[in-house]
Amino acid sequence: MSNINTKRVLKFLLLTATLASMFFIPWPLLKAKLASLPDSVQKQVDKAADYGFDGIIVYVDKKGNEPEHYTSGNKNRESKTPTDPHSLFKIGSVSKLYTALAITKLAHQEQLSLDDTIADYFPELLGRIENMGRITVRMLVQHRSGIPDYTRTHYYWAHPKETDKERLALVLDKPAHFKPDKKFKYSNTNYLLLSKIIEKITGNVKFQFIKEEILEPLNLKSTYGSIKDVNLDDVMSGYYVGYENDLKIDDNGIMLATAEDLGKFIRALNEGTVFEDEKEHELYSSLYEYEHTGMMPGYQTIAKYHKNIDAVVIQFTNTTNFDGHNWSLSEIMYKRILRIIKKKN
Repeated sequence: MSNINTKRVLKFLLLTATLASMFFIPWPLLKAKLASLPDSVQKQVDKAADYGFDGIIVYVDKKGNEPEHYTSGNKNRESKTPTDPHSLFKIGSVSKLYTALAITKLAHQEQLSLDDTIADYFPELLGRIENMGRITVRMLVQHRSGIPDYTRTHYYWAHPKETDKERLALVLDKPAHFKPDKKFKYSNTNYLLLSKIIEKITGNVKFQFIKEEILEPLNLKSTYGSIKDVNLDDVMSGYYVGYENDLKIDDNGIMLATAEDLGKFIRALNEGTVFEDEKEHELYSSLYEYEHTGMMPGYQTIAKYHKNIDAVVIQFTNTTNFDGHNWSLSEIMYKRILRIIKKKN
């Protein structure tokens, strides 16, 4: 085949592949990525409705500057209440940072050993969780247990359970995903068990220990353990595309916080001021991470510290959907906000 014909064939194949790929591109994501970057964080946040979010809260704490809040959209779409920067928000899996820190503090205080197995704490479950005599507290913290995730059971979020006992029952007698410490696989069941271990050791609910050992020393007064502990009027509404009801009233056993409270916690965690001493700090570093995201029906959270600009950026968005595009859009929103902050820096 001549070079000319070869080039024509290659061009045809490239064009065909391009057209095929364009057919499958999620256009809302492409549009959000390719749009020109605004010259301020507020102008970017004002695009939340274009991204499909009912409301958004962004908190920026840059060292040397006064912390700033940015909002757009509605706290509640039925009443058209504007987004309140000080609203409480369900932070989902970001709460794992607090649980991991609580476990670190108990280990540092020698109230538990990270090498204890879950069989040591739950002998009544022997034979109902595979490998439980070999799964350690450390493996639970690091998602290396192999225990199935109760939130990934059939239609869990359509009919979420109200108690830890009910949630745990969903994975009892189920086969493990892998042998202990052989792989990493994220599982909310790990942190359910860690919460129960904290309660067994302290003789109180987990949040009470978190409050006394973490929140009060940092003077964080707008962080709560459950929707039951707050005034519902203070909570930002959450929405799922295609479902009209407000999801804020659902009791999922999830922590709530304002963006400012969460931001102060993230800074304290990264600067090390939340730790009793360097030994405790090093212990935590060996166990878990210093930033987190959280997603549940109606609520998406991104909570990170950016060392290169010494800034904490928290983002709350209150609309989710089944295809995951809203999560991708929230990440695009966050990255663009970060680019604006860096340019100003």
